[in-house]
Amino acid sequence: MRLVVFDVDGTLVDSQHLIVAAQGVAFAEVGLPAPERRIALSVVGLSLPQAFRRLVGEDGPVAELSEAYKLAYNRLRLDPDHEEPLFPGMADLLDRLHANPGVMLGIATGKSRRGVDRLIEHYAWEGRFVTTQTADDAPSKPDPAMLHQAMREAGTGPDGTVMIGDTTYDIGMAVAAGVAPIGVAWGYHAPGSLLRAGAVTVVENTAALEPLLGLA
Repeated sequence: MRLVVFDVDGTLVDSQHLIVAAQGVAFAEVGLPAPERRIALSVVGLSLPQAFRRLVGEDGPVAELSEAYKLAYNRLRLDPDHEEPLFPGMADLLDRLHANPGVMLGIATGKSRRGVDRLIEHYAWEGRFVTTQTADDAPSKPDPAMLHQAMREAGTGPDGTVMIGDTTYDIGMAVAAGVAPIGVAWGYHAPGSLLRAGAVTVVENTAALEPLLGLA
């Protein structure tokens, strides 16, 4: 059996508009200018405290920003203008992987447990993932703890596990865990950065993932 672990934001779902909007609200509430869009998206994948430490430094209002962001995110996600759609082809890819008896699916994300549960409910993914690792369960990426826990829960080792993500944090986590890292080009970090971080390859679309995962 092979365990295929997906990141969420920037890999499964396109959440950039919601993330940037929620950051804007959070920074306004603490009286600071919001980072430009490129910088805002560069920290996607980290846990909230880690992300805001990168944006404002260790001495900045990290706790206040984290709390304001969570409140803004939960409020804004109800607005249709801030929908988190799946990336093209992802729904079909997950269906085919789930139907493959040789594949188990997992998630490893900087989202909260509540955010992941909400996403699973929204897309009717109950029972699809054998392991879901969140920011509430382990240290922030690129620490390998999420993948170590995922492999224990699935009963696999590094040789039978693949990590798919869009950021250098995903790739770094996979490298640290001894897991094969595959980058996707449609997310928030540039393909060149993913390759330099250790990705074995970077795919341009979900169709290009299929032969790497035994579907073609």
